[in-house]
Amino acid sequence: MLWRTIALLLITAFAAAWNHACGLTQNTTDLPELVVESRNHRILHILAYIREYSTLASQTDTVFLFREKTVDYMLPVDRDSKFKGWTTPRVLNARSYYRFTDSSGLDSVSDNCNHHFSWSDWVGIMPSIRLPAKLQNTESAIDTIHGKYQPAEIWQKENDRIQIQIDLLADTTNSKWSTGFSNIFNNTLDFDIIKIKLNYDNVCADSVSASDLTEYSFNIESTGRGRRMFRFNSDGEPFTVSTHAEVYVLDKEYITQKEAKKWDGLRFDKNEISIFESPNAPEFSAATLKLISRVDEIDADRIRLLSEPDRKMISSRFGLHNRNFQIGHRALSLLKQLTGITLYKSHKNFKHNWDKFRRGRIDRNQDSY
Repeated sequence: MLWRTIALLLITAFAAAWNHACGLTQNTTDLPELVVESRNHRILHILAYIREYSTLASQTDTVFLFREKTVDYMLPVDRDSKFKGWTTPRVLNARSYYRFTDSSGLDSVSDNCNHHFSWSDWVGIMPSIRLPAKLQNTESAIDTIHGKYQPAEIWQKENDRIQIQIDLLADTTNSKWSTGFSNIFNNTLDFDIIKIKLNYDNVCADSVSASDLTEYSFNIESTGRGRRMFRFNSDGEPFTVSTHAEVYVLDKEYITQKEAKKWDGLRFDKNEISIFESPNAPEFSAATLKLISRVDEIDADRIRLLSEPDRKMISSRFGLHNRNFQIGHRALSLLKQLTGITLYKSHKNFKHNWDKFRRGRIDRNQDSY
């Protein structure tokens, strides 16, 4: 198709020049926009901005998390590509804001928490999916695909924009939408909600793909998290987890496999990559702004200096005769001998003592004269 387009451009330019030379009226030809793709650029690199709101709750305690992240995805165009990339979000930078409350009146905030309970890293870029027949060859249409008890997919098309609402629990066997959850469904976790909404733009084919994706969001609620939340709940006490996340695509670019491997091997520092907020993201709510303000006002150094160590974390066997200390001391001694540190120190001490003795004898002999 590319050589045909180039030939058309050359013919049009030649005809315009001929008409101008002959004094004829110039005809204007409007050509459609062209996107020229290289055969070597077969990896789609996507940069995105994520907001998530997650809650971990037991009968007495609650941990609320607001987090914003800059992430990326690396998607090979060819299924048989040796470079597999990644379809779930890789975090390049993140800011976290936690709020802890309990039934006793505790209300504290932090930028750190030992409990990892968010579901935001489990939902990634969906594969290319063919449009339902009802949405093909039409500018506006709605189609609903039913599950066993309720709608599993709702498709809406308006010109070249398409929105899909998916209820994974309505049809857990439909693996095209649940690639990241296929193993979890076979587990003992009890999910109450797994809903995903995807928005596509500039769709000009009979399928939607990652290159058309503009944003997606999801809601997940579960009883339990598939892991023990240490020191959060009592043994046997149930807890629930909920996550609402919004993902906004910032940029998309086709790159070569060589460039993709460089991105894969990079290890980023938080100071190297900023958190780029999407212009399509809504304004923060008053509650979110208040949480951000409270966390930003924390003086971590002052808190560390004023806080007393938790004596429950100190071993009762701590001391000079502690077995762990003796093992560590013995290992350190062996390491010094192995590296020659002990031998070097003995020679140094011997030379120092000998010089001291020699100077002492010289001074004594001089005083005797």
